Amino acid sequence: MLDLFTEISRSIRRNKLRTALTGFAVAWGIFMLMVLLGASTGINNATNASMGDMPTNTMEIWPGFTSMPYDGLKEGRPIRLKAADLDILEEPSFSKYIDDVSTTLSTSGLSLVYDNKKLSDEVEGVYPLTKSMWMIRLSAGRFLNETDLKERRKVVVLSEKSVKHFMDSDEPDYESFIGERIKIGNLSFVVIGIYASRENSWGQSAYIPFTTLRETFKKGTDDIESLSFTFHGLKTEEDNEAFQERLQAAINLRHRANPTDQRTLWMENAYTRNIQIKKSTAVLQIAFWIIGLFTLVSGVVGVSNIMLISVKERTHEFGIRKAIGARPGSVVKLIIAESVSITTAFGYIGMVLGMLACELMGWYFANNKLSVMGMNVTPILDPSVSVDMALEATLVLIIAGTIAGLAPAVKAAMVRPIEALRAE
Repeated sequence: MLDLFTEISRSIRRNKLRTALTGFAVAWGIFMLMVLLGASTGINNATNASMGDMPTNTMEIWPGFTSMPYDGLKEGRPIRLKAADLDILEEPSFSKYIDDVSTTLSTSGLSLVYDNKKLSDEVEGVYPLTKSMWMIRLSAGRFLNETDLKERRKVVVLSEKSVKHFMDSDEPDYESFIGERIKIGNLSFVVIGIYASRENSWGQSAYIPFTTLRETFKKGTDDIESLSFTFHGLKTEEDNEAFQERLQAAINLRHRANPTDQRTLWMENAYTRNIQIKKSTAVLQIAFWIIGLFTLVSGVVGVSNIMLISVKERTHEFGIRKAIGARPGSVVKLIIAESVSITTAFGYIGMVLGMLACELMGWYFANNKLSVMGMNVTPILDPSVSVDMALEATLVLIIAGTIAGLAPAVKAAMVRPIEALRAE
């Protein structure tokens, strides 16, 4: 074994520049593979982090427009959800899957006043379920509860941004503001909670009980802006799609729309959305593997070429080896071992540099967030390369080196001693 490594080392030293240039292509290929796999992992981590607190068994429904004529009515008619639509969810075919139900209703143009300071935030009437569905994080106090809804209490949950304005401070004591009274319109509301504002958001809502808003600011209306609920028992993507189709058909018929019209409602199912995101990230990771492997192929081709040239230059040597009794297998082993050594050595250099690049990528995105829809988001989070990926890359290097040296090795093994000894 020592003799084998000595011969490989001697051969590489004889062609330092050529070996280095060829090895660079291998190092670059594995470097790109590591960076792409790290980026794929980072995108997956960022997606999971952004959705980590969001329940996966929720469905939200917003009204749309009809796209087909039905029951004597033309297409293009707006659908307006009504509180009576909640009755559909109580039908046995739906209620056996549904847990908690929530609706929303909002009003604009109302002023929020505290200590002669005024704001014009949107006021939304919501249910307790809204907190988990919209990932609302409290900084102080509590969110709305069922008692607030039943008793139509005049209580409000404000954003940090609103409280900062009212207290005229960039770092107010949020706890001290709990229990304060503010005026919404001409009515007095008690502040029961303060939630974390979304960074760079263009506006913040004040949340009050749905029943309170409808009775005080939207009296006489039966409209609702959205309908949402949590569910159980729908375990596959097919189950969820079938449930959505049946629910949409039932709501469509209630509003005299074609049961098959898919544009009457906008339905967002967190379960199917998560499945689609996972499929997308899996496809992305496969695409990154393919791109990285194709980049690595160029380096493998270079190693194969240099080994072919090496075999041609050492034809005389191989002839002498075979003339004194060397078996073809030993010649094949020598060439493949040299090819694997070059590929693996430079590949590990590229792997280490790729891992360092992933660390720099993670540091950069952690300190330079992107602003999307009023929120600072990290598109890539902890783009590290796992041990499994490193082992897979090592296996790829060994296979690549073997493939690169296979054709030159076979050619060297087929050299006939007499012809080789005649070669210059």
